[in-house]
Amino acid sequence: MELVFGGGRVGLMGLVADAALAAGGRVTGIIPSFLHGRELGHTGVSELIVVGSMHERKQRMFERSDAFVVLPGGLGTLDEAIEMITWKQLNLHDRPIVILDIGGYWRPLSALVEQTIGAGFAGPRVRSLFEVVETPEALMATLAAAPEPSLPAAPERV
Repeated sequence: MELVFGGGRVGLMGLVADAALAAGGRVTGIIPSFLHGRELGHTGVSELIVVGSMHERKQRMFERSDAFVVLPGGLGTLDEAIEMITWKQLNLHDRPIVILDIGGYWRPLSALVEQTIGAGFAGPRVRSLFEVVETPEALMATLAAAPEPSLPAAPERV
């Protein structure tokens, strides 16, 4: 597996990148130039791609990923997770999306999805767009068991 992430050296994702590198993994960071200019880019990764905007960052991460893992995080993480779930709902991809719900961190997101279904703004099918697991071991098992994506990548549609 290769880690594709937002390219920062700080926070949880910086730690994840460091751990993947220490374990001998390949790590690709994709960071917008304005963040890289603030010296927030992780220069120790296997490949660091500097892009022009946050949108381009998300698109490039999408293009290079076979699956999406959502770790506890802030508004940027929430934005990226919802966008990947929405794109899957629109059949722009069929890649696995796995939410790692450490200590119940993402329980409010699951409740919000249930609220949107209950209020009639989404159908029950949205529950099948992602999986929620509670441990790193379950995350790895879920990824290993996921079927290969069958939809061709269509970055021009996102």
